[in-house]
Amino acid sequence: MVMESSPTSITSLILRNLITSIFIYTDKSLCFLAEKSKFLEALRCILLSSFLFFLRILPYFFPSLNPKEEDKYHPYLPLKPKKGGDNYVPATVGGGGGGGPVGGTGDSGLARALSQVLLLVNDIPVSSRKYDVVRSLAEKIIEENLLGGNDVLREVNCSVLSAAFARTLSQLEAASRGCGKSEFLNEACEADHSYWMSRLMRAVRYCSDTVRLRGKSRDELSLSGCSAEKLAAELLWLAQKMTACGCAEEAVNKWASASNLAWLSLTIEPRLQGSIVKISAFLIKQAKEMRKETDVEETKKEQDRQTKVKLLLLWIPLLCRASTGIDSPVLSLSERAELERVLEDIIEALQEEEDQEKVLSLWLHHFTYCPSSDWPNLHGCFTRWCTASRRHLLLSKSNYILKKTSLY
Repeated sequence: MVMESSPTSITSLILRNLITSIFIYTDKSLCFLAEKSKFLEALRCILLSSFLFFLRILPYFFPSLNPKEEDKYHPYLPLKPKKGGDNYVPATVGGGGGGGPVGGTGDSGLARALSQVLLLVNDIPVSSRKYDVVRSLAEKIIEENLLGGNDVLREVNCSVLSAAFARTLSQLEAASRGCGKSEFLNEACEADHSYWMSRLMRAVRYCSDTVRLRGKSRDELSLSGCSAEKLAAELLWLAQKMTACGCAEEAVNKWASASNLAWLSLTIEPRLQGSIVKISAFLIKQAKEMRKETDVEETKKEQDRQTKVKLLLLWIPLLCRASTGIDSPVLSLSERAELERVLEDIIEALQEEEDQEKVLSLWLHHFTYCPSSDWPNLHGCFTRWCTASRRHLLLSKSNYILKKTSLY
């Protein structure tokens, strides 16, 4: 659906973005000073609350910002027929962040049913007796869609699971902001500044989530249906289901783009770090299996190469820092050895010497400066890269000398 833009709507959007940018600069300045003064901390909270209240009442003054009635959809209510006809409005996968149209199969009742069940899995606390019932129902629908071997039913699984994975990933990122240590929040303001300025409205969501999560105690967060550990476990489960349905590439691509979560994961509590390490280990293994066919187009090969580089650069720091766990290692000895081999295979298959250098340089830095862990040990891969780089340098130098002498 293409919405027409009016001068009023454009003006309101410009006004909102302008005020948002001013607020971000103000909050950035107060972020560093708030720790030193209770007065500044109180002032920052007042400004934050006032700004969020302003954003809430803004649509009342500019009705063009309100969604049209036919665009609204709630997953628990029946769909309304369009005016002047008996057709029904296509469903969308609801949920905060990452939801959207399911795709070509999204207008089927089966896709809508699976979407609703997966949404309930996110919302229901693990302590509820209904949680296992709803999750079993989701698994049953997914498995029965796979049993027939029909491409249409498999596409239903892939499209709905992909949307659910994106939504859960967004929720995990928001929940992780409340699980870090306060001294890292000031660093967040500086390190993430350019990202906020490029995506102003995501900064508003960041502030809203931070206020909501800070207002809860640790016990309330653990009992909440959106607790970070619960979301991480569900994200791993969704990745496993996507792999079974043949769409693991979608999960790998989304995980390789989760730069905010990768940065936050370095400062969150160890138990949650361990859960995210397990997701990273699983998806790194799946990345190795992406497009092994020899007849793949060069553009797709290049996309795969970029995805693998991004995946390693994002998650190797966490692997180096968070593999020890609390009471026991996050991964067993066999799982660690297997993942080391997978990492070496991916790095050596990159072919581009610069890509290998970026990954191995990052690994060496975090491996060296993390005293509590000696994994993953990529020493052999690093040595082989040095040998190959030395050979390449000597060969290039020899070719240069031969070319220069041939001119004379």
